[in-house]
Amino acid sequence: MAKYALITGASSGIGRATAFALAKKGYDLVIASRNLEKLEAVKKEVEAAEHVAVTPIVLDVTDTAAIHQVTSVVLEKFGAPDVLVNDAGLARGLEPYAETDEEDILEMIDTNIKGLFLVTHDFLPAMVKRNSGHIVNLGSTAGLYAYAGAAVYCASKAAVKTFSDGIRIDLMATDVKVTTIQPGMVETPFSEVRFHGDKARAANVYKGIEALTPEDIADTIAYVVDTPRRMQVSDVVILANQQGTGFLAHKE
Repeated sequence: MAKYALITGASSGIGRATAFALAKKGYDLVIASRNLEKLEAVKKEVEAAEHVAVTPIVLDVTDTAAIHQVTSVVLEKFGAPDVLVNDAGLARGLEPYAETDEEDILEMIDTNIKGLFLVTHDFLPAMVKRNSGHIVNLGSTAGLYAYAGAAVYCASKAAVKTFSDGIRIDLMATDVKVTTIQPGMVETPFSEVRFHGDKARAANVYKGIEALTPEDIADTIAYVVDTPRRMQVSDVVILANQQGTGFLAHKE
């Protein structure tokens, strides 16, 4: 395998779009998520469009043992990734914290924090040993600007931001780069997941505003991983045009 990117959460949304964007840059891909059927569909579409190899792999980032097993196999077969995109993440519910289900709290922590931290921890030593690579962590404007009904989600994305900053400091003497991508309103299956499959409620989130697309975020990721060795993009905040901050937007 030539240069390759490993993308978690690659079966839909930003992760899926990132697979196409990096394939266009010539990266072979290892794409991971919980849904093998969707990953196989992404593989088929990407390989039909670009001359790259795509390897789907089932991974639930909330499962510590599964993370260690998958990363071990990937490292043995492909070596350290040239690009690691930690995209797997989710939100659950939009009620006050006192009314939030404990199951939803733990799922957000396990996915957005524990999963991202452990996947990075498993791959980072090999990247440091090779002295190259780029870690791209998907944060959110929610990690910069908290909003009502999302205390846990916002805290988890703030953790992604400060985690990325911390490991960037640890890596200053190396050529391993770390970037946090912090999107605002992006129309993906994210809200449908948040509302446990309520498509009507999810659609209302984007009503009256032209939201960002997954491709907008993927194109940004493709740019930051293609910068010269001397250049490291630490953070990118991406807002919809009618969005003033993470929680303030003008809707028609």
